[in-house]
Amino acid sequence: MTGISFASLDALALHLRAELEEKKFILLYAYNGTGKTRLSMAFKDIGKQMDDEEVKRDTLYFNAFTEDLFTWDNDLEGGSDRVLKMNEASRFFAGLETLEMETRIRPFLHRYADFDFSIDYRDWSVHFSREVRVGETTQTIDNIKVSRGEENLFIWCFFLAIVQLAMDGAEAYQWVKYIYIDDPITSLDEHNAIAVGNHLAQFLKRKDHSIKTVISSHHTLFFNVLWNELREIDRKKFVPHFLSHTRKTGEFHLSYTGDTPFFHHLTLLQEIWRAKETGEVYTHHFNALRSLLEKASIFHGYKKFTVCIKQQADDPDDTLYGRLVNILSHGNYSFYDPVEMLPENKAHYEKILEDFLAFYPFNSELTPETQEQEITQ
Repeated sequence: MTGISFASLDALALHLRAELEEKKFILLYAYNGTGKTRLSMAFKDIGKQMDDEEVKRDTLYFNAFTEDLFTWDNDLEGGSDRVLKMNEASRFFAGLETLEMETRIRPFLHRYADFDFSIDYRDWSVHFSREVRVGETTQTIDNIKVSRGEENLFIWCFFLAIVQLAMDGAEAYQWVKYIYIDDPITSLDEHNAIAVGNHLAQFLKRKDHSIKTVISSHHTLFFNVLWNELREIDRKKFVPHFLSHTRKTGEFHLSYTGDTPFFHHLTLLQEIWRAKETGEVYTHHFNALRSLLEKASIFHGYKKFTVCIKQQADDPDDTLYGRLVNILSHGNYSFYDPVEMLPENKAHYEKILEDFLAFYPFNSELTPETQEQEITQ
């Protein structure tokens, strides 16, 4: 994949804004820890300007910071009056008291969940309730604490209701020129990931507004749903990208994913192969290697990823490398802990990857030789 490199997230955010002069939708795929949330904030910050001692903005965004505008008060003393508090100081909630938000949120929420809610603007809190069947009657249980997934769905639907207001030209949101959505499906199962992706695409299908949209995600299924849906809406106004980050140089790389559906396992293969070829192998690459093995095993109908690991002749239990991948893909080995892999573990990583590619011969063009190798040959 060809692409463009950027020295900083600010430079990348400026590039996305330039792309949106011609496009209406940008879709980004990136692994956790690449900088998606920071990119959304950089994009938002570029649009902030001072005008007569007032901060002017142009981006309505949804990311981890949006979720942080809602916090639980679990009534630790009484244990019964549990509410979700809203940060009334945020412009996100500006002017909502007069906009009948409950009636705007419910149509979105009832697509995904069976609980109800009410908003108290006196203390900026949300009360949840659910109807339950008791014998022959139905009772309403008030002040319940919803699950984390249900909470995320509610916040997401709250955001969609505000986006709808912006699209409708509501006075409180006429400043919105861009919408930036980063990973709205945290803690959701695959069914809801598909539903949210499909619904979001259909929601953005409206043509009676000029707002441009950027959506970033690490969730492959969600990305693929949006890829297909947005492309059908207007393929000339839509551009998908794969975003990666080189820790050694600090650069960010943006690659166009092409005019065919985004095959995550192929991009994953390219990333871990590139790490091997450049020698920039970190502990988190074992997580990526395991993910690749799991996807291959699922594709071939196996329950365990270890069937995709070439077993050693001197390993009577056929478990050595399976155990290595299990151990080295857990614990503190994550994208948030970029520790260079020890030489011994790097050797295991390279052998497992090379044996996998020998067993499953992918197109060699997907794993090209590095420039250094080409020069020495």
